[in-house]
Amino acid sequence: MILGTAGHIDHGKTTLVHALTGVDTDRLPEEKRRGITIDLGFAPLRLDDGTVIGVVDVPGHEAFVRTMLAGATGIDVALLVIAADEGPMPQTREHLAILELLGVPQCVVALTKQDLADPEWLALVTEDVRELMSATPFAGSEIVPMSAVTGAGLPQLREVLGRLMQHAQRATRDDVFRLPVDRAFSVKGTGTVVTGTVWSGALSVDDTVRVMPLGVPARVRALQNHGAAVQAITPGMRAAIALAGVEPQAVGRGATLVTSPAWEASMMLRADLTMLPAAPELRPRTRVRFHLATTEVGARVVATGSPVSAGSRRTVRVVLDELVMARTGDRFVLRSASPLATIGGGIVTDSNAPRRARPMPTLALSLAERFQLLVDEAGGHGLPVASLPIRLGGDFVDAAAPPSGAARVGDRWYAVDVIATIRGSIVQLVQAHHDERPLDPGAPRQDIRSRLSLDSELFDEMVGYLVRERVLSTSGADLRIAGWAPALSGLQQQVTDQIVAALEAAGAEPPAVSELEPKYGKSTLTLLRHLERQGLVVQVEDTRFYSPKSVQDLVAKLEKGMAGRGEVAPADLKEVLGFSRKFLIPFLEYCDRRGLTSRQGNGRVWRGATS
Repeated sequence: MILGTAGHIDHGKTTLVHALTGVDTDRLPEEKRRGITIDLGFAPLRLDDGTVIGVVDVPGHEAFVRTMLAGATGIDVALLVIAADEGPMPQTREHLAILELLGVPQCVVALTKQDLADPEWLALVTEDVRELMSATPFAGSEIVPMSAVTGAGLPQLREVLGRLMQHAQRATRDDVFRLPVDRAFSVKGTGTVVTGTVWSGALSVDDTVRVMPLGVPARVRALQNHGAAVQAITPGMRAAIALAGVEPQAVGRGATLVTSPAWEASMMLRADLTMLPAAPELRPRTRVRFHLATTEVGARVVATGSPVSAGSRRTVRVVLDELVMARTGDRFVLRSASPLATIGGGIVTDSNAPRRARPMPTLALSLAERFQLLVDEAGGHGLPVASLPIRLGGDFVDAAAPPSGAARVGDRWYAVDVIATIRGSIVQLVQAHHDERPLDPGAPRQDIRSRLSLDSELFDEMVGYLVRERVLSTSGADLRIAGWAPALSGLQQQVTDQIVAALEAAGAEPPAVSELEPKYGKSTLTLLRHLERQGLVVQVEDTRFYSPKSVQDLVAKLEKGMAGRGEVAPADLKEVLGFSRKFLIPFLEYCDRRGLTSRQGNGRVWRGATS
């Protein structure tokens, strides 16, 4: 479990963390010199029952709110620190708004520096804090007056934190793994080390991770939790991970470690956005800073219709300047680019939206309805099953009873009306092929699939269905309309009869196709191929067909002239067959293909007749 601090600069966050944990989280020389927290600090907090929770200490200065955001995401309990001698200040209010926008589930207020405030002033400040919290989801949060210097109130604070942590909920380790990186550095003898909080799933030593959004692979060499070596890390744990195969500069703050190949980086999100009451109006060209997990990038917010106004809730598209790792259900924060200020935030409703997608009306959509919308948008490409835990969020379950408007084919979901359209298109294309080339044995499967640009698994499933329903039939690699067969027209039948007669009359030296076309027309080759499928002619070379009787007679001559002779030279075979070299070599190559003869040395040998 993770406890994160929040609050105005110099209200005692780091001093309080030191009093609770014994760890000074200000580790940088600049932090020591200036006496303020600049970067994130981390420490383990051991509660009285033996539970160890991770503490993330964040800076309070307004110039470092971006760093505070990197530390505040993914925490289970917020420790809002307010100095009793000053009361709520500007960064107190901004940090509180950030905690609300990030959906932090629980909060406790530490009213520090109690020793510097008299009882009457302390009572007034306590009332101010209650009033501040009353307008937030944290109304009713416990307020613990205390002093990190004298130790007053520390036991009560530890007791409250222990109670809140018992009610904190975390994702199961069976979920897909994700860890946003908040630090990366190199350790001599170890190599690249990254730290972060496990948001979901589990990771073990020797597992392979991908460093997103770059997609760089790395192997987990070692794992630590609060300085102790462990074999695996699970949701809610602070982790230090030694990685092999990647340099520190490729995996700094803003990177994310994942294991599932279904994770994809995106530059287009859909979201439910909530604007703060004092926020400026957002137009499509307004530049903002987008914060999610440890990532900060430039962005624009696009809503349908009117601009996004202060205090409103809208469904929007978030167009990002750089690739970001997001998951549906993630919380994000928006800050204005100039002046820097928190202006709103929301929930990601589609982590990898199509480029021209309209905002998803998720304020009113159920999980099943969002599933159907994504399936409909996927069209003939389908929605990968593996992507659903990410596109639909951690609460998605691949149910046995899917929405009636979707059907699964292989590892993808498709809209049922898309499947019906695809089936209809296949039938139409096969019929069109019959109409255009009525003598072909059918439409080539690969040609039909390519024209529809379909995944092979989907295409095969659609064809299988149409064959089972006796809409189509198959013949080798060809598709036919069920019951269809190539047939000649009356005129074509007359022409083919004439072609067959001409080839029979030509005997061993038939004319080539180019010699037949002037008399029988441009469809001569098509008619010859139809005749070949009927067994009425034999194709000996690409552009020359023989009558079956002529081939039979020539083969008989070969057998008589070659059998028992061993290797026979081409000149001798020319005498055997009785025709010129122009016809000899193509006919011998035909016999080679049939296995009647084979080349050997400078001649050929007889292999025997085939069935």
